[in-house]
Amino acid sequence: MCGITGYLGGKDAYPVLVDGLKQLEYRGYDSAGVALVSDSGKLNVYKEKGKVSDLEDYIGDKDRSGHVGIAHTRWATHGEPCARNAHPHVSASGRFAIVHNGIIENYSVIKENLERKGYVFSSSTDTEALVQLIDYMSSRQESSDTVSILQAALREVVGAYAIALIDMEHPDCLYAARKSSPLVIGIGDGEFYLASDVNPVASYTEHVIFLEDEEIAQMCCGEPLRIVNLANDECRHEVTTVPKSLGKVQKGGFGHYMLKEIYEQPDCIRDCMRGRVNIEDKTVFMSAVHEHRDRLLSAGRFIIVACGTSWHAGLIGKQLFENLCQIPTEVAYASEFRYSNPVVGSRDVVFAISQSGETADTLAAVELARSKGAFVYGICNAVGSSIPRSTDTGSYIHVGPEIGVASTKAFTGQVTVLTMIALDLAREKHSIADSVYHEIVGELARIPYKMKSALRSDERIAALSGIFTYARNFIYLGRGYSYPVALEGALKLKEISYIHAEGYPAAEMKHGPIALIDEEMPVVIIATRNALYGKVLSNVQEIKARKGRVIAVVSEGDDVISRIADTVIEVPSSLECLDPLLSTIPLQLLAYHIAVCKGKDVDRPRNLAKSVTVE
Repeated sequence: MCGITGYLGGKDAYPVLVDGLKQLEYRGYDSAGVALVSDSGKLNVYKEKGKVSDLEDYIGDKDRSGHVGIAHTRWATHGEPCARNAHPHVSASGRFAIVHNGIIENYSVIKENLERKGYVFSSSTDTEALVQLIDYMSSRQESSDTVSILQAALREVVGAYAIALIDMEHPDCLYAARKSSPLVIGIGDGEFYLASDVNPVASYTEHVIFLEDEEIAQMCCGEPLRIVNLANDECRHEVTTVPKSLGKVQKGGFGHYMLKEIYEQPDCIRDCMRGRVNIEDKTVFMSAVHEHRDRLLSAGRFIIVACGTSWHAGLIGKQLFENLCQIPTEVAYASEFRYSNPVVGSRDVVFAISQSGETADTLAAVELARSKGAFVYGICNAVGSSIPRSTDTGSYIHVGPEIGVASTKAFTGQVTVLTMIALDLAREKHSIADSVYHEIVGELARIPYKMKSALRSDERIAALSGIFTYARNFIYLGRGYSYPVALEGALKLKEISYIHAEGYPAAEMKHGPIALIDEEMPVVIIATRNALYGKVLSNVQEIKARKGRVIAVVSEGDDVISRIADTVIEVPSSLECLDPLLSTIPLQLLAYHIAVCKGKDVDRPRNLAKSVTVE
């Protein structure tokens, strides 16, 4: 949550900073701000409530000169969204300016101590307490060395942080530090870039370094990068090369990133399978599975930890692992797992799923699992993020940057990777017949083509979506592999249209939710042709008997439920275990078009941020 950018070099800093903020705006858009060391040596700080575009309008023709600067786009934690609480924050002396991601848990204690020493605070943020603490530490240090001042201040801090700092006593330098919140340094030709994730940096350079916890970076004009930890030990890092394709992401003619990312799914899933699925032989090869074959096959239990959409993918993974591999599998919310004193042992394998690879609760769950001796397998999208660096092994989903806050292609990418892992393990474990194995792999290879077919329903879904803007509640139902899809469909609708929606196993409707059914209640039911089709048909009839309005996602050519439901959306037929990759697409489109009809900001829904890096 929140986005940091920084620049030091020969370019004008302002355009680089604002460009970076726009690429990071999915991380927070309550307010934005920039601090620049002007050509005249003055510190100029500009802040505004709202989006980055509002900040640009506010700055207008004001002095934007300077080759050193930091900037921030905020998702509010402490203090309401307003210009006063926006970052950067400046210390009482005017010496330091800071931007910060994370939460300083002991900020109130720090603030009270500093107020007793005469410091006056102008905001409600924990960040201002940090910059005033840095200012106070500078008055107690014999040396004006910024790194030693930062070390002294950060030793007093409890919580998570990623910070970028300007020290006006060293205006040709930029400082950064992190703990439990990501920070990437880009190294150019005599210049440095700083960002919360790799995308803005990759727009300018392919050479990056990922800061580790409790490390401080000093970037100065004409000097090499210096990185030390809080104990002042020098920290050596290998420079990582990232593709420039991770850089600027455009909408490509689509009205929103979310719609673009929905339409990218056929190509993304093909990329996800590339080099892993052999279409001719109908086989799957996951290198991480084979490198750790014995450890995975000897597991007494799999535990999947994730949050939000990734948790829904994990529920599908559970069914895949149990049905294909015959391995007992549990799925836990990472936020609950870390505080539940879980029984985890050395024979357990923990799968950590996260689009960003930076989800705070999932990272904490990884640390807990490893401390108990479990083997940890990461599944994420962001190359070089914290989870791949913290786990024993893992697989990238390779779906490219996802900008829309409501996850779409990351979900189908996660499900695809889980499917490939399950298939590869099942064959190694001999828990699946060869004929079934080859049938599933062959069908998996056809999924990208069938996704394109599923996308043809877009215009029809757009046309019918206006009918449902009146609704204040939705129910989503599914059974078996489709139950997590129902949960995911309900989450998408909640996230971007602000309509209350709940997902249930279809059979559970009779155990409470059926009381809500009337002619005003839209019910979305996933009713593709599979072993539970007859059961789902009965659920549809029960809803219609109570005058509920049924939107059914059915297999192409369905001639039974299509005669009963009010609205039918067809998807290509597939195997039951692969149905989620197709049936989720119309639910994504339905949520998208309802939100557009209601005039909502689809890519930046209120109160949400893409990467949840704080508790």
